[in-house]
Amino acid sequence: MEVEQSVWGFTPEGEAIILYTMRNESGATVQLTNLGASVVSVCVPDRQGVLADVVLGYKEWKSYLNDGPYLGKCVGRFANRIRESRFTLDGKEYHLARNDGPNQLHGGPGGFSNKIWASRVETDRVVFSLVSPDGDQGYPAEVGVEAVYDWNEDCELEITFYAKSDATTVLNLTNHTYFNLAGENSGSVLNQTLQLHASKWLPADKALIFSGEIAPVEGTPMDFRTAKALGRDIEADFAPLKNARGYDTCLVADHWETGKLQQVGTLTDPISGRVMEIHTTQPTIQLYTGNWLSGSPESKSGRGYDDYDGVALECQGYPDSVNHPQFVSARLEKDELYTEKIIYKFTTLP
Repeated sequence: MEVEQSVWGFTPEGEAIILYTMRNESGATVQLTNLGASVVSVCVPDRQGVLADVVLGYKEWKSYLNDGPYLGKCVGRFANRIRESRFTLDGKEYHLARNDGPNQLHGGPGGFSNKIWASRVETDRVVFSLVSPDGDQGYPAEVGVEAVYDWNEDCELEITFYAKSDATTVLNLTNHTYFNLAGENSGSVLNQTLQLHASKWLPADKALIFSGEIAPVEGTPMDFRTAKALGRDIEADFAPLKNARGYDTCLVADHWETGKLQQVGTLTDPISGRVMEIHTTQPTIQLYTGNWLSGSPESKSGRGYDDYDGVALECQGYPDSVNHPQFVSARLEKDELYTEKIIYKFTTLP
């Protein structure tokens, strides 16, 4: 395994934007940057052994600053939306920075996705770290976070989150990479198939704020228990799909247990033969079919992406759990070690 690093650019404040390249013996690569601890590219072979980049990304590092799609980024302190940007913890109400109407999305406008993380290479892995001070985006306590990336000879991209807090707080971290297994410049992903081991989902309103209900997927377009094309039901007469212009849906992983790593899904491109297994310790998966990608900055291929050109599968804690006691709690106690893992494993069909 080789890890190379180069300077991609400098911020106006003189901070270096670093590009890391991890390469295994077969030549498959992963590129990362310290801006948002982001995944910039993943080049893996198809069934004929031809490499292609299967991750959406921008041509210029500056495009990662405050981008709407959150391409490839690690988001926090709290993934997904929090209703009315507020919650109560131990009797005290906290008011958060807003960036989605009255709500907060992915940790707020100054969240982890828009920070330049400290970074280092440890043998054959890349480690990103940051300290989020007390009051950051409205959250209590100082939190230290690490996002550790490993890439191996079996083309497994492993992301491990670690965090500790100096007082009780809440935390919910994920990665927001968009995948297109046909190649990042190949157009729509809607013909690619997805299977998720998820028999329940979390209904949401027109603003994509969760009601608190945990509902069965059976009989709805949210049922991916048997593999189906992402586009098969996307235009169904179903309010959540119409509200979001596609899938922007949180599904609940079956058989979840704290700290247990399990496979929760499989994405497949039947034409190239590329397959991506999703493994995680997290209890939910936000399925987002890139419904608002149009108008995004220039891509690595020199064009802006169109809607549905990529799919994000964001393994995370329960969204807005700070306002729904029936959801698995995101509470983090003082000096408690937060540890969650996501693995994207790339293989091919026979």
